[in-house]
Amino acid sequence: MTYLLELNEQVEDLKNFTDEEDDNAVSSELYTISSYGIDYPVETLVSRIDKEQFYFPDFQRDFIWSKNIASRFIESLLLGLPVPGIFLYKESSTGKHLVIDGQQRLISLHSFFHGKFKERKFSLSGINSIWEGKTYADLGDDDQIRLADTSIRATIFTQDSPKDEMNSVYEVFERINTGGVKLSAQEIRSCIFHGNFNDFLHSLNTEKIWRTICGAQRSNRLKDVEIILRFFAFLERRDKYSPPMKQFLNNYMAEKRNFTDEQLEGLSRIFIETMDYIYATLGDRAFRPEKALNVAVFDAVATSIALKIQDGETPCKNETRKSYFELLKDEEFKEGYLTSTASPENVNKRFGKAGKAFGVA
Repeated sequence: MTYLLELNEQVEDLKNFTDEEDDNAVSSELYTISSYGIDYPVETLVSRIDKEQFYFPDFQRDFIWSKNIASRFIESLLLGLPVPGIFLYKESSTGKHLVIDGQQRLISLHSFFHGKFKERKFSLSGINSIWEGKTYADLGDDDQIRLADTSIRATIFTQDSPKDEMNSVYEVFERINTGGVKLSAQEIRSCIFHGNFNDFLHSLNTEKIWRTICGAQRSNRLKDVEIILRFFAFLERRDKYSPPMKQFLNNYMAEKRNFTDEQLEGLSRIFIETMDYIYATLGDRAFRPEKALNVAVFDAVATSIALKIQDGETPCKNETRKSYFELLKDEEFKEGYLTSTASPENVNKRFGKAGKAFGVA
């Protein structure tokens, strides 16, 4: 039932945006990946979570197991039964491990050892064995030692080449993550490229004018955050665009990942100035040729106006309004935002038309 409710919420959430999902292709780029397996004692896993050497990014999906399911997992370890392994990405710069798959199992272990399950006492439940109702502290010495010494297999990988890219991590995360509902592209990015730039995008997503344009309710699939990312990626790297779109956005987010607050200040200014101008000129129906916000219309129009503002010109509102509505009637521009929106041909088509319309071509 919970799964069906979440699926319904996902569908309703994405109804607020029009963005053709034609971008499922993987780049033909080949990766060189090093991976190895290691058997970690449970006690070591819990210790590394405590020290944040294994971590779960802020925007990864919440812990969703019930106490009964978590209890059955702990019972399996106490019984000596085999359990699925975990999958980790090792960051070369910090040596820390990002949990790609195994979040529910690791959090269950950590919670049991610390005696808390979602702020309540963690006593084993829903099992038919001698450990029913027991907390970790209630276990006998032999059981505690056996549980602490039980090993769980971990597969650890790093990307060796191409250097300074993490697209293989994205692909692995997308394919191997086994949560009940498939993570969206931006949810995965927020996990992999966590850092200053990710926090910056989420902060901009709360800006009052942006929320008026995009919609008052924030997307629980982070689609609105992805739209802001697209704004910056096309504003700064438009000439370097090549499909697939998800990899273009991955590369840009990785490049900006650890920008300082000072470096991000200029990006913040141009986004806020552009959104303020667009709202004052086009109102809350901007980027909506129909009911939903059209992402392809947004990236072409918003970045063209931003370029004009960056050049030190404040466009005439009446001219902008007239150009915008004429642009929406242009058949070639329509082709660029209605079909195959990630193809280079249609990206060039809509950006070329928008650039001419707003005087930045």
